Amino acid sequence: MARNQALTGVLFAAGGTLIFSVNDVAIKFLSGGYALHQVILIRAIVAMAFILALIHASERGWSQIATSRPGAHLLRVLIVMLSNVSYFTGLAAMPMADAVAVAYVSPIVVTLLSIVVLHEKVGPRRWAAIGVGMLGVIIMLRPGAGVIQPAAVLVLFSAVLYASGNLLARHMGGTESAMTLSFYVQAGFIVVSLSMGLWVGDGHLATEDPLLGFLFRPWNWPPLADWPIFLATGLAVGFGGLMVTQAYRTTEAGLIAPFEYVGMPMAILWGVVVFGSFPDATAWVGIALICGSGLYVIWREAVRRQEDAA
Repeated sequence: MARNQALTGVLFAAGGTLIFSVNDVAIKFLSGGYALHQVILIRAIVAMAFILALIHASERGWSQIATSRPGAHLLRVLIVMLSNVSYFTGLAAMPMADAVAVAYVSPIVVTLLSIVVLHEKVGPRRWAAIGVGMLGVIIMLRPGAGVIQPAAVLVLFSAVLYASGNLLARHMGGTESAMTLSFYVQAGFIVVSLSMGLWVGDGHLATEDPLLGFLFRPWNWPPLADWPIFLATGLAVGFGGLMVTQAYRTTEAGLIAPFEYVGMPMAILWGVVVFGSFPDATAWVGIALICGSGLYVIWREAVRRQEDAA
């Protein structure tokens, strides 16, 4: 049963990350014409509608919204909000593959924090897999090639917050369902982004700086052609968020963290298809190391499951 739960957690983490990649490419695509808080508000409304429909259809129903840990939810909302704002602000000013590569310091942070905070045991094979994956990320980063920039610092900050938010979800998993955790995060997004829109939505703080411009440009009504993109990002964050939250809620953080590396090849694919940037030979080496590390952990987990069954 423990092995089945671990494999289920791995599949949720990998699948949720793949779905999240749609959110990344959609927001980068929208970053040239909309303020970040406007994008987040529309995305959160769509995601909330999806979550509410699931809550209504589930056996537990609306009782899932009730919680005895409002303070923990508020803390997690703040962490996830800051992580999103810093990540997508950096993503708007960087090539998508570079931003995603920088963000993949998060599994290392998850592993370290899972040892210190959650007292989980991380074996040498998992450390080796994460190390190989991080080597691939370093190759993708190409230190000294101009990737390390202020936008990258924002993405690094986001990665630390993202890891902290996932570990908090793991800590709260004993009393809070994935549906409950996702509901309060999206509710927080709606409240904060709507408040930002009321404060700076007229564009009075907008500047020519690309980072600040994405944060403070005035709101505008999206044309019909952009609504499918807003719908895609809302559904991606709603469905993908539930999957990743469930993975961290039920499975050791150090086990499933490497599987978030599957988002890296998806970032490369989206970069080719949407933005016309094709990886060179060095980038492909990094991708191979990142994917190989995740596949190795899957193989080791399957071997351990067979040994236990025997």
